[in-house]
Amino acid sequence: MTDSRTTVIVITHNRSDDLLHTLDRLAELPEKPPVIVVDNGSLDGSASAVRRHPLAPRLIPLAHNLGAVGRNLAARVATTPYLAFCDDDSWWEPGALSGAADLLDTHARLGAVTARIMVHPHPDAPGAGAACGEPAEDPIVQELRHSPIPAPSWLPGPALGSFLAAATVLRTDAFRAAGGFSPRLVLGGEEELLAADLAAGGWWLAYADRLTVHHRASPHRDATLRRRQGIRNTLWFTWLRRPLAAAVRRTGTLASTVPRDAVSVRAFAEAAGGLPWVVRERRPLPREVESRLRLLEAPQRESTARRYCG
Repeated sequence: MTDSRTTVIVITHNRSDDLLHTLDRLAELPEKPPVIVVDNGSLDGSASAVRRHPLAPRLIPLAHNLGAVGRNLAARVATTPYLAFCDDDSWWEPGALSGAADLLDTHARLGAVTARIMVHPHPDAPGAGAACGEPAEDPIVQELRHSPIPAPSWLPGPALGSFLAAATVLRTDAFRAAGGFSPRLVLGGEEELLAADLAAGGWWLAYADRLTVHHRASPHRDATLRRRQGIRNTLWFTWLRRPLAAAVRRTGTLASTVPRDAVSVRAFAEAAGGLPWVVRERRPLPREVESRLRLLEAPQRESTARRYCG
């Protein structure tokens, strides 16, 4: 069951063991999709490991860590109508890529489809031991499954206001037209801005419960850096795209709910430092898109899956 409609794009940085595990899983897919690996300036031999892997993915080696922008570089050279993003610690279930492509083929205004996420314990996680246990559904899935956004009757699942990159297949033309991931944000909640711009361009985002992606969260990550960037990027998105009242409201919510420590202070300081370019590039969303995001404010406040920690 080969299926060449979707290119899988993997970004990686200094996690060669996790990357090789992911490439092994992608090599097992019956769809045999083309795979592009963007190595974000790794110093652990990741690029050499990719070159030796039997899957023989296309490699784009970078001198520096560009974060999510690496996906943009891969998207420029992809020749398929759809793109499936993948982190170096995640992989798609057999048949999921074909299922997502079928949905995108069928629904012309569907810009992206997000899959159910199954979380696997990582063998290198503290206290994991030899037996890692069974995978479990990611807590965020319940929020995707019960999204409050009203969906048009043709949409093949709940309508979403954003997506999770490593669990999503996107329409290549829509991704390119929206400008891809912002180089300003680097990594950490970078999807929210792109999702809003896709919606502003007339595309719908949907969750599909019958598609599955797997995530074995790597312990080899800088959780503190990711939290700082996540808070900063949330603020930047809010100031760039939300109307004034909503921007003030969400800023206040963040200020009152993030951990009260030096990391959060630095995140707010970095966000404030970007105000000159934010003001220049600010472009509030169309009213119909903003109305969808407003419906997500309460679930975001109450969410147990969306917490800035680390």
